Amino acid sequence: MSNEAWGPLAGLIGQWEGNQGVDLSYHNAKGAIGETPYREVVTFKPFGPVENGLQSLMGLDYRMAAWRGDEENPFHTEIGYWLWDAANEQVMRCFMVPRGSTVIAGGHVTADATEYVLGAELGSKTYGILSNQYLDNNAQTILYDCTITVGDGVFSYDSTTTYKHFRSDDLILHTDRNTLHRVADA
Repeated sequence: MSNEAWGPLAGLIGQWEGNQGVDLSYHNAKGAIGETPYREVVTFKPFGPVENGLQSLMGLDYRMAAWRGDEENPFHTEIGYWLWDAANEQVMRCFMVPRGSTVIAGGHVTADATEYVLGAELGSKTYGILSNQYLDNNAQTILYDCTITVGDGVFSYDSTTTYKHFRSDDLILHTDRNTLHRVADA
């Protein structure tokens, strides 16, 4: 099957590495926002079509890990799927992080797009956010948005997770961004 079947996700297929990551987040030990540089590895493996009644989706199995400096164990991992619904021009990113959060973000995207924005909101019935009880009580995520830019052998993202933290009266913006380069095909 031609990579064109994956629409705007076709450019992501493969294994990627990037060492320009910047994580701006609340550091509990310091009680303040801090900046953490990181490196990461991301793999997108194609699958599909997935037939669901009249709906037909093409997907990418998605796995990501990020490390601070030369640490042996990643400080952050994600697993999930990126999905392309060509009939409705929708890209979806469905992922889970091991601290107990699940996000289904989505957005309208044309098949030939090289830049697009995906979003999710707490309480949405379609593109939404779920958390475990601890996070819901102590660091409740209310919004997520991510801008993806895909080029020839390079992709970048800029994502912001907005949440309410029990130590702050203000909303906290947790931002991650990186530029990655393809190191292997899928």
